[in-house]
Amino acid sequence: ALIINVWASWCGPCRAEVASLERLAWHDEGRHFAIIGISTDDYREHALTWLKQSNATISHYLDSRLQMEQMLGASRLPLTVLVDAHGKVRLKVYGARQWDAAESLALVSQTFSGQSEPK
Repeated sequence: ALIINVWASWCGPCRAEVASLERLAWHDEGRHFAIIGISTDDYREHALTWLKQSNATISHYLDSRLQMEQMLGASRLPLTVLVDAHGKVRLKVYGARQWDAAESLALVSQTFSGQSEPK
């Protein structure tokens, strides 16, 4: 299973949300899925500067051509997409959320429940 977070360095709620995804990655629940970030920044250096300042540990990718943004339907930021082990989008969440909070952990667990682990 995979959690994809679409963000931009100029987006305050995005930065807060990425921090909660970092905490989730270190949480016991985080071992059941991969978490990646996708920056839609127009300027690569802005995204890289922010990632360095934030001490990011999860993998982040730069979507300079906005291909992933368009494919995922990121009409507004932040967008978090939960994808099951078979590559099917199970849930899209627009707007910032504290992903390491109890209600978000329950949402992730419920969304991925019954999904077989990738081999």
